[in-house]
Amino acid sequence: MTKKHFAMAATVAAIAVAAGGAHAQSSVQLYGLMDLSVPTYQSHADANGNHVIGMGIGGEPWFSGSRFGMKGAEDIGGGTKVIFRLEAEYRVADGQMEDPGQLFDRDAWVGIENDSLGKLTAGFQNTIARDAAAIYGDPYGNAKLTTEEGGWTNSNNFKQMIFYAAGSTGTRYSNGLAWKKLFNNGIFAAAGYAFGNQTSFGLNSVYQAALGYNGNSFAASTFYSHVNKNGFANQSFSVGGNYTFGIVRANAGYFRYWGDQGSLGQRQDNAWTVSLKLAPKGPLDYELGYQQMRVHNAAYNADGDIPNANLGTFDPTSGLHNGFKETLYGSVFYHLSKRTEVYLAGDYMRLHGGYTVGSTFGATNQLELTGGIRTRF
Repeated sequence: MTKKHFAMAATVAAIAVAAGGAHAQSSVQLYGLMDLSVPTYQSHADANGNHVIGMGIGGEPWFSGSRFGMKGAEDIGGGTKVIFRLEAEYRVADGQMEDPGQLFDRDAWVGIENDSLGKLTAGFQNTIARDAAAIYGDPYGNAKLTTEEGGWTNSNNFKQMIFYAAGSTGTRYSNGLAWKKLFNNGIFAAAGYAFGNQTSFGLNSVYQAALGYNGNSFAASTFYSHVNKNGFANQSFSVGGNYTFGIVRANAGYFRYWGDQGSLGQRQDNAWTVSLKLAPKGPLDYELGYQQMRVHNAAYNADGDIPNANLGTFDPTSGLHNGFKETLYGSVFYHLSKRTEVYLAGDYMRLHGGYTVGSTFGATNQLELTGGIRTRF
């Protein structure tokens, strides 16, 4: 987006906000976040086993995709609001859009929200499985289930577990419908469907359901997902939650995945994660986590690596492989204010058996370290 286009968007938002001020039932908000990781270190960063020191991992920030967006709501009476969100992601390191050719690559949806009926949205948005699992996927997100979209960490070796909660187009639905409701007794329910937009109705479609509960000191959730990717069925199931005692939050979750691979049969994965967040009084907090992803009868993709779940990128000539990936990660945050913090973070990944990933260029381990700053507006 050019400076001219951004200025136009800001002007439109300002006009809408002014209009909302005159009519209390309407509002539009311009918002954003910037995350810059520097310096970063990554071992085994090329085929010769060399390391790289730079800004971000491949230009990507460590924790949060930098973004700007607009969201709004209009009260149309009867306790019902029309809502929308448009959100784009960019890279602070080089000023480029995250996904060239797709301006609103994080959100582009419109919907209605009602206290009794819940929240129904249509368009490009998070899968409901991703949102339901965010309370235990890592220690950085919200501890409670909500009807808002949730996020996992951004660009590092412990993010890939999120693809067990994905659809046919990644961890966000294209052409998607999502319904969520948080009941007064703490029960959370959600359902999602994504159209494949094919002449064969079910091709590349997705349907998911999630259920959860917010207790006083804990939260738990589960989801089931069925993804049709290029005519092959992919199913996943997950259950997990978190418990907060004093200044400590503990998180744990389990993922099970079945992916059809044509004549090669079915791939079966088992994955689990545990993590802790320590948040004493003062500006510092600390996070530590471990995860393991095991594959059985998995075909490689065209590059000779284990593909992420649900994406249907297997090579039918590659044979079948077993193995697992384990990752240990940690971080320290120093909060300068409610909006801004600096951090130190790192992870160490090891590959076992036939589990290979392209980012290590054939090596069986990789170390990533970084520092950074994150601020919101």
